[in-house]
Amino acid sequence: MAELDKICEGKVTFEGIFNFGEIYKFVYTLLQDYEYKLEERLYSEKSKPNGKEIEVFWMAKRKISDYFRFRINVNWLTLGMNDVEVQKDGVKVKMSKGRLEIRFTAFLEKDYEHRWENNTVVKFMRGLYDRYIIKSRIETYEDKIKEETDEFIAQAKAFLALEAKL
Repeated sequence: MAELDKICEGKVTFEGIFNFGEIYKFVYTLLQDYEYKLEERLYSEKSKPNGKEIEVFWMAKRKISDYFRFRINVNWLTLGMNDVEVQKDGVKVKMSKGRLEIRFTAFLEKDYEHRWENNTVVKFMRGLYDRYIIKSRIETYEDKIKEETDEFIAQAKAFLALEAKL
């Protein structure tokens, strides 16, 4: 079984007017630009009396080597989302008003191809390999995925902040 180490997590929260479709495309494109393969595991939309509730779950993975892979789980939640029309550059535009939360959780996957699990001796050797031989490489990869996750969060916050300044 692959070893999954949680490296970091963070979230973007926004309340106000935004374009859900645009922020959705923006984060999707951002992850693809970093060469992550995305899999949408959940998309749920419910109509409630106070507005729509949308829940989305993405699993983004990027192969680093035959032994390492970056994985970022992206959880979306909108509450009380209603359609509104706003003036943008003198033109009426359909937007959404509500609360949005995007949570990013980053993991470093080791031995995701299950090559080191043939028997207990090989599994023990993997532990030694991780702890002593490639310890600095693991730390480098942990720093790298943390930097990328922080960048995704900063970019999403900046996008929403720009969009809020109609």
